[in-house]
Amino acid sequence: MRALRVAIVAPSLRILGGQAVQAERLLQAWQADPDVEAWLVPVNPAPIKPLRWTGQVKYVRTVVTELTYVPLLLRELARADIVHVFSASYWSFLLAPLPALLVARALGRPVILNYRSGEAADHLARSTIARAALARVDRNVVPSQFLVDVFEHFGVAATVIPNIVDLDRFQYRARIPLRPRLVSTRNFDDLYNVACTLRAFRIVQRQRPDATLTLVGGGARERDLRALAATLELRNVTFVGRVRPEEIAAIYAAHDVYIQSPNIDNMPASVLEAFASGLPVASTDAGGIPCVVRDQHNGLLAPVDDHEALAARVLRLLEDPVFAQQLARTARESCDAYTWRTVRRQWLDLYRCALSTDVAVGRPVGTADGSRPRSQRRAV
Repeated sequence: MRALRVAIVAPSLRILGGQAVQAERLLQAWQADPDVEAWLVPVNPAPIKPLRWTGQVKYVRTVVTELTYVPLLLRELARADIVHVFSASYWSFLLAPLPALLVARALGRPVILNYRSGEAADHLARSTIARAALARVDRNVVPSQFLVDVFEHFGVAATVIPNIVDLDRFQYRARIPLRPRLVSTRNFDDLYNVACTLRAFRIVQRQRPDATLTLVGGGARERDLRALAATLELRNVTFVGRVRPEEIAAIYAAHDVYIQSPNIDNMPASVLEAFASGLPVASTDAGGIPCVVRDQHNGLLAPVDDHEALAARVLRLLEDPVFAQQLARTARESCDAYTWRTVRRQWLDLYRCALSTDVAVGRPVGTADGSRPRSQRRAV
């Protein structure tokens, strides 16, 4: 049998975020695999050179991107056996996943929707379009049980396939001694509430004057966060900006404790990266995080937006390094469930299942050149 042709519709690394990073890891993992030929169809394609200037103009760049994106979908999805679409929520859903779903359906291709937003409950409650779209794809895949439960509330079935962590890239190292070198790798958006991390760090620094905090990321709240750090009179806080995926392992390697304080979340790959690198984790218990971080088993959890409780978790790690090392070792062991060796079979089985179901209802794999007879293509 020839390899399955899988078009992965997702942001490219021109947009540094969780979707782009996970899509890139999936594409790299499928390289040279005898069972799957996968390629990226970027939701953020660069426009033709004369229109590159539009990238600096709000709204205009959206229109130009869509005018570039839809013809790209028509060309690239036509040669696929399966369309694997990464999805966020709200306007992003309408601009990126939805056109891909419509084009795939027009071409008669089976669709796997890989929904990844921690804001799913609010998004689906507000959007009849999103609920209808999710109900009509061949398979919905989510990274955690948290989203399975959210989808079930709206009568939509979903399968869990977790995020991937590369244990060759993120090398485990025991932190002996455990130093107060904290790191957070969440972007500066409201839902990640990095302000809570700064307030928690103020309490930590009062107890440990030698403590440092490195903030990796970018976003709309950066100016506010820098101002808050100055107002709180924090010392040794470093804003390093966005870091490319190939450089992030060195950031974890240079620190000893991972801290984050999101208000809304699903299954952050950053936590898996911290686990793999040997950093004990202190986090708020937003969304799907308790599905990954089990309190006092492989990390410590605090209530959402409670900087005092979060600081207490960090101080407990620093005051009891033996306990912190135990958490870190258990966290590293839990990473086996997120390796490509484990996740590959789950994706391959799902692709084959979606394709066999598609054929069973009269939508064949395609002709030798990857196209389908016009008479056998299903309309939207």
